[in-house]
Amino acid sequence: MRSFHQPGRSPVYAPHAMCASSHPLATAAAVDVMRGGGNAVDAAIAASAVLAVVEHPMTGIGGDCFAMVAKPDGSLVALNASGRAPAGASYDALTSLGVSELAMTSPHAVTVPGAIDGWCRLLADHGTWPLARLLAPAISYARDGFPVAPRVQFDWHRSVEKLSVHEGARQHLLFDGQAPAVGQMIRMPALADTLDAIACDGRDGFYAGTVGQDIVSELNALGGVHTIDDFAAQSSSYVTPIAVEYQGLAIHELPPNNHGIVALIMLRMLDRMGRLSNDPGAPERYHVMIESARLAYGMRDRFVADPEMADVPVDHMLSDETIETLVSRVDRTCRTPDLAPMPEPAGSDTVYLSVVDADGMAVSFINSLFSAFGSGIVTRKSGVVLHNRGQGFRMDPTHPNCIAPRKRPMHTLVPAIATENGQPVMSFGVMGAAFQPLGHVYVVTNMRDYGMDAQEALDFPRVFFEDDGRVMVEEGVSHATTEALRVLGHDVGVREEPWGGGQIVQIDPQSGVRIGASDPRKDGAALGF
Repeated sequence: MRSFHQPGRSPVYAPHAMCASSHPLATAAAVDVMRGGGNAVDAAIAASAVLAVVEHPMTGIGGDCFAMVAKPDGSLVALNASGRAPAGASYDALTSLGVSELAMTSPHAVTVPGAIDGWCRLLADHGTWPLARLLAPAISYARDGFPVAPRVQFDWHRSVEKLSVHEGARQHLLFDGQAPAVGQMIRMPALADTLDAIACDGRDGFYAGTVGQDIVSELNALGGVHTIDDFAAQSSSYVTPIAVEYQGLAIHELPPNNHGIVALIMLRMLDRMGRLSNDPGAPERYHVMIESARLAYGMRDRFVADPEMADVPVDHMLSDETIETLVSRVDRTCRTPDLAPMPEPAGSDTVYLSVVDADGMAVSFINSLFSAFGSGIVTRKSGVVLHNRGQGFRMDPTHPNCIAPRKRPMHTLVPAIATENGQPVMSFGVMGAAFQPLGHVYVVTNMRDYGMDAQEALDFPRVFFEDDGRVMVEEGVSHATTEALRVLGHDVGVREEPWGGGQIVQIDPQSGVRIGASDPRKDGAALGF
């Protein structure tokens, strides 16, 4: 329990239903749906749509989504709504165009957005309300306006240079060439019209007709190889979650092409090693977490790809032999410069929300543009910000994750569900691109190893490494710990922005009470009734 003398917030308790999201307007929309008789799936879609308007840097209808639904009986449903590469996006075709890398602001970084197809599929199979009713709050905010929240403004301001590249971004997302101010009312009439089209025509309102043609035309004008047939062919799919046990909890993640398996590899490694220190902020804990993460992410980079088009050895990646090999490479006394080759099998900027309804259905839901404002490409007529998920591919024909026609890239979006004795007890996720699996591990170990409540587990300072291997600490990490990490061999810096954000909703297995927590790194809120 936190000290009430110190700044902070308590977990939110409610008897019936709960939503935690990264923006109060989205949380309120979800709660309104459930108060009106809608279920957790309905509420999640309403909240995601609002976030696609009011948290514009992080998410949008031009992105992808993943979801995990836990039914009250403990059964799990997982949806992969990641977009596919265009049919014309083969390695040979792109190299013939002079493409050697999938640059963030290039049309070749734009896979077909999967979010709207995912929303419609999930709603048709597990929701109860019509799509038009669920999109009404988002349409209202887009058309009538919403005030820009502080963290949203922070991310917007950092993206001005990126938004200055393409005409559509300048038109819709810059105001006299600048980001909006905190509290400034913003209206997005083109996006409102596009959401109206989706409300009227469902997925065809996005993937066909004037909106679909507008997106394809915009990408083609920039050199993209997308066609309207690529948009028509986009489809989400149900997948079987993968799970490991940690301290009595079963942690369920989506399988590849999702990289939730990174969290599971880390949890298995940490379970072998035991609690790392008596103090959760001790340098030895952060050190071993970093070293374990480097190995787990190395496994991701070696193997994770679209399982429809590559052999992804999930069993091998989670096997006892592999985990023991990885654990043996963790030196608790210093950083290991060379991770060595990953064990081979024999023969070979995001939003997250969590909802639990009055019937006990839990939805773990994540929707993202990947980087802040995705590719920075915004359609001029329809106001759609297009993601940059194609950067999850490799331009290496020998790699299983090489770009190919209608292939899905390695994906960083990882919603999670925890069960205990076969029953759902926690829906949770942590935003932040590549950081997300380690974010899950922080949450689980903070709660199970150190007895933190859900809010404390989200609040606690985080450490992670960047692409160049530099270890970046949040300002909340003590100076003594930072210096100790340097002594252990890490190149350490203090990060300008925090690592991710997160949301948790728990279900108390004895009382059924809902417990919500929302990460202070974002503008969000947990609210229930």
